Amino acid sequence: MLEDKLLIWKFKCGDGEALCRIYRKYGDYLLALAAALLEDVNAAEDVVHDVFCKFIESREKFKLAGSLKSFLATCVVNLARDKLRVRHLQPCGLDEAAATALDTSEPQHHAIFGEEARNLNHAMAQLGYEQREVIMLHLRGGMKFREIAGLQGISINTAKSRYRYGLEKLRTLLSE
Repeated sequence: MLEDKLLIWKFKCGDGEALCRIYRKYGDYLLALAAALLEDVNAAEDVVHDVFCKFIESREKFKLAGSLKSFLATCVVNLARDKLRVRHLQPCGLDEAAATALDTSEPQHHAIFGEEARNLNHAMAQLGYEQREVIMLHLRGGMKFREIAGLQGISINTAKSRYRYGLEKLRTLLSE
């Protein structure tokens, strides 16, 4: 948290290395989050790229109230929702996204879509978008249910229910 505040201060002062450090620190996490939500590696890369471009554009006006990781994750989630909404995307299966990723020579794709991750991603793809989003934000994003509820515009109890029912469905799917 303290490191993030220092990085933001340096970034706002025009230090390009601070931006690079922020990207190195959170880029893979944001890519994994976007890929899980969009079920499309290429679209996920576009979302992360767009988030960082907007982050750079807002450098002078940027003010952070909470965690930088949560802020960037919220930006990714909102942009991913917009992409799904605008394109009326019926997401491809994560199997296809994983196969695409594994055909590349880029190591971050292999880390994101390894053999075991494919099974989990296949099960995650069978969840409803809202449940998948809550699970990803809570487990991968480290966000509290209060924050997730605010992001989704729902009550805390609804966020907790989506999480619980989503995990139950994942357990069932993975035990088969």
